Amino acid sequence: MSKKSFFYRNSLSIVLLVLMLFSLIGQFFTGWKTLNKDLAEEGSSMLSLGTYVRSGHFIQATFENWESEFLQMMLYVVLTVSLRQKGSSESKSLEGKEDVDREPKVHANAPWPVKKGGIWLSIYKHSLSLAFTVLFILSFAMHFYGSMKDFNEEQSIKSKPPVTAVQYISESRFWFESFQNWQSEFLAVASIVILSIWLREKGSPESKPVDMAYDETP
Repeated sequence: MSKKSFFYRNSLSIVLLVLMLFSLIGQFFTGWKTLNKDLAEEGSSMLSLGTYVRSGHFIQATFENWESEFLQMMLYVVLTVSLRQKGSSESKSLEGKEDVDREPKVHANAPWPVKKGGIWLSIYKHSLSLAFTVLFILSFAMHFYGSMKDFNEEQSIKSKPPVTAVQYISESRFWFESFQNWQSEFLAVASIVILSIWLREKGSPESKPVDMAYDETP
């Protein structure tokens, strides 16, 4: 493995991050043009690129999506600990324990929390779900901030008074933005859990071996 190039060893994360950045840049410029078009129709002055990146429109749109992704991954990590789906490549076996269930053992190459033990090990045992939970909370907060800012910017254009955070938390608009993304993420996860029972992709770790029976759980 050490003889392979850096890209070969990290190609999956590199490609995904590049695709994310490409999409984020595309979102930024198309969102900027869309908002400025709306502002022009309202007779308001258009925003510069620097102003748009701080606008509620951009912040809300960005973190609204990140929030749902981190919620999806957090729940998926937690739910797959105890829930099962017969025949799915995304599920643990219906019977017996697997490597991920065993208690950690100290060895030369073990991560430092394993060697340290105590509270560090207790936290590390759940560090993946904890990390996604923190990212979800931060994204949720930024989504709320951006959505409220965008709403108040629209209120200003209409010469209406701004709302406070306490008032906006009960606004259907904010929860509509959240729920429309949450449901799509849960649908996407349910799709791979269910479709991987019968469908295959040779070479992918997200698929069962092509010749494995439908009702067999890897």
